[in-house]
Amino acid sequence: MWDTRMVKLEVELPDGIAEHAEEVQRTDPALLSRVVLYGLTRRTIYRNLRSRDGSDAS
Repeated sequence: MWDTRMVKLEVELPDGIAEHAEEVQRTDPALLSRVVLYGLTRRTIYRNLRSRDGSDAS
């Protein structure tokens, strides 16, 4: 589908969410990758739509 490569991310999350994210990483690491990809895709689409309106999407 796409060329991919591994990246290392470090994020700060509230304790409960961090524990859940660690569990997901252990049990289904592909899910966490898909969630991050989904979020980044949404952000890219949003920025493109905003820039079409002439607004600054920073």
